Amino acid sequence: MSRSLIGDYIDSFRNPGFWTYSTWLELVTKYRRSRLGLFWALCPALVYMFGVGGFYGFLQGHSARDFIPHLGIGYITFRFITISLSECTTAFIGHASFILDGRVRLTDYILRVVAKALFYFVMALPALAVALALSDSFSFMGLLPSFAAFILVLLNVGWMGAVVAILGARLQDVHELIGSILMFSFLFTPIIWYAHQAPADTLRGMIARANPLYHMIESVRAPLLGEAIEPLTYLYLSIMLFGGWILAAIIYKRLARYVPVWV
Repeated sequence: MSRSLIGDYIDSFRNPGFWTYSTWLELVTKYRRSRLGLFWALCPALVYMFGVGGFYGFLQGHSARDFIPHLGIGYITFRFITISLSECTTAFIGHASFILDGRVRLTDYILRVVAKALFYFVMALPALAVALALSDSFSFMGLLPSFAAFILVLLNVGWMGAVVAILGARLQDVHELIGSILMFSFLFTPIIWYAHQAPADTLRGMIARANPLYHMIESVRAPLLGEAIEPLTYLYLSIMLFGGWILAAIIYKRLARYVPVWV
């Protein structure tokens, strides 16, 4: 029986009990025995923003007050995307017992992964708030456009997660492949460097802008720091969103039925 990706997502949001409760249970059991508890979810963002951010800002001659929020927004957005996509590659295999037991609404397992990644994103926001409060470039008026851009990021993660999850169920090497691609893409994403350092009319600029993560992160970060978003970013994200959902819907409709066999 063929399934609809959008239809399954709608059903998952109408009936969120499984993926929300199981995500909450996993996080509770992970941190309840730790003396510092949820602080460990905040710690990586603190260290990366104020440790790595301050260090790299000094090496490149940038003001720490401006570079730390630049790096911080890029880092937590990049981490959200990479955790989602990397763990989606094993989402179906990791829930094989549920799938074989007849729970074949596969979007539940994708949303479980995304929800956990979103939890870590939210836990990093206090550190980001401190960095933005200390910044001279923070734009309060950019909060709404940045939030809208993050919703766009979520929508893109939704279709990308479905594609890599199905491919990962069929080919276990996909997990290693996606992990390597995401690690390599970090170098071509403006996190520890500024977008203006790779102008669009240069070879390195064109290579960087071919990276989807470049546009996803810039669309979230630029409004908060009072920077302009390149017109190419709007075009890129629009094509990626609509084209991606069409592609994902076709793949899901054709291959989702085979997932119980593959896992």
